[in-house]
Amino acid sequence: MWMKTVFWGLLLFMLVATTMAVEYGARSHNSGPWSWCDPATGYKVSALTGCRAMVKLQCVGSQVPEAVLRDCCQQLADINNEWCRCGDLSSMLRSVYQELGVREGKEVLPGCRKEVMKLTAASVPEVCEVPIPNPSGDGAGVCYWVAYPDV
Repeated sequence: MWMKTVFWGLLLFMLVATTMAVEYGARSHNSGPWSWCDPATGYKVSALTGCRAMVKLQCVGSQVPEAVLRDCCQQLADINNEWCRCGDLSSMLRSVYQELGVREGKEVLPGCRKEVMKLTAASVPEVCEVPIPNPSGDGAGVCYWVAYPDV
């Protein structure tokens, strides 16, 4: 008797779970916590102007003023959904490249190559000690998909 109850309970659970998965698009590439960061869903990407200045200064080897570092870290921390922080850094980086007319393998600024700027931007959460999701468990606060978008 209890086997029938368990069977029907599991069957009902599977039916509800499948219906919910279809309803919320569980198999789409745009599902999961990071999908809340999609501008198409109304998410407003942060400009991260302080981080923009910090990354440019660090990349060319200049000293970063404490106020610029503080602004960057505060702007990053103000992004409530930690899943969106790396995406916003990536958007900031793309806008810098676009603004400067950068192509692959070129210098972004005198003395600063594109690869160095990518790595600098990817490490901002670590420098600021601002948490980001890290499902793999390796590397505490580095946005790997900012530095290595094809990985």
